[in-house]
Amino acid sequence: MALSNESHPEEFILLGFADRPWLQLPLFTVLLITYPMALVGNIAIILVSRLDPRLHSPMYFFLTNLSFLDMCYTTSIVPQMLFNLGTSKKTISYVGCAIQLYIFSIMGSTESLLLALMSFDRYVAICRPLHYTLIMNQGICILLASIVWLIGITYAVSEATLTLQLPLCGVNTLDHLLCEVPFLIKIACGDKRANELILTVACFFMAAISLGFIIVSYALIGRAIFKIKSEGRKKAFGTCSSHLIVVVLSFGPGISMYLQPPSSISKDQPKFMALFYGVVTPTLNPFIYTLRNKDVKEALGNLMRSIFSSKSCILNIK
Repeated sequence: MALSNESHPEEFILLGFADRPWLQLPLFTVLLITYPMALVGNIAIILVSRLDPRLHSPMYFFLTNLSFLDMCYTTSIVPQMLFNLGTSKKTISYVGCAIQLYIFSIMGSTESLLLALMSFDRYVAICRPLHYTLIMNQGICILLASIVWLIGITYAVSEATLTLQLPLCGVNTLDHLLCEVPFLIKIACGDKRANELILTVACFFMAAISLGFIIVSYALIGRAIFKIKSEGRKKAFGTCSSHLIVVVLSFGPGISMYLQPPSSISKDQPKFMALFYGVVTPTLNPFIYTLRNKDVKEALGNLMRSIFSSKSCILNIK
């Protein structure tokens, strides 16, 4: 759909699954269920990590950061998706699109680096247990997390800003569920090969750094684990397997989406991929860590008991 000759339109039309209207109600229902689950799960992780003294460790400090990222990640896209699926209006303002693009990009890039940092934490905990508290002290953890956030924000803001500067020549139709860098590049007019190349190289560089760090860390962890006795080995496998599952869920769909030229992106695959790494993964992450972690389950149980006991006390007073 063409607008005026303005470089940037006032709003975008997000087609989503408009060509498959029978999908809209099921998808709306799924999002309406999973979004509160994602919020509750991640808020619970943040609360128990802060309130339970047993969880005041670097691992849970980084997990708190991950939960905060996941909350912002889903919140930047799901409310708009619900609005578009629940009404006949499938639009988002240009400003809203830009805000969504910045937040979604910042959270995604920062999360990939944070997962690499969490693998380093597991490496130190398992391979250097006697020096763990010295190496991963509170000051170092805050510094490392700050560096991850700074790099993630710098990278995402640069990428999003370059994308938003592309001329659109009045085109305002995005065949997607959200405003995402590859699709904004795809609808841009003029020569966009430089932007496609920058996007591919930058994403490859970020993925290579994060995955390289994770692979090296877990190669060293694997070698150390096989030297540990059976009981300690089981515990080490438990903490590492949760993180590895999250790594696979986070990196798999994202790599398949961002490491191919935007002009070669197929029609429906990116929409399902975006739902997966933008909604499903942030919803599953809290459950992956809680269901496989005894300390977190006990902390959650204590939190729930304290909440219900407080409510019963209030009712008794009334």
